[in-house]
Amino acid sequence: MLMGSMIVISFLASSIYYYVEAVKNAMGKKRWLIGGMIMGPMLLPMFMISKTVQLRKTTGFDSCYLRT
Repeated sequence: MLMGSMIVISFLASSIYYYVEAVKNAMGKKRWLIGGMIMGPMLLPMFMISKTVQLRKTTGFDSCYLRT
């Protein structure tokens, strides 16, 4: 029972994290919220790759940018 509730809490926390980060990075917020609810923390590598691709599309592939 405790393990099941911990899994549910981790899926909800990760979906909130993906939602906030998607809003900050101008990505599809509803898509990442639902994906976080379904896949939970296992979605993190795909989220990071999509975040990098979105950044490259916005700034261009031949430009440089500063990370903060």
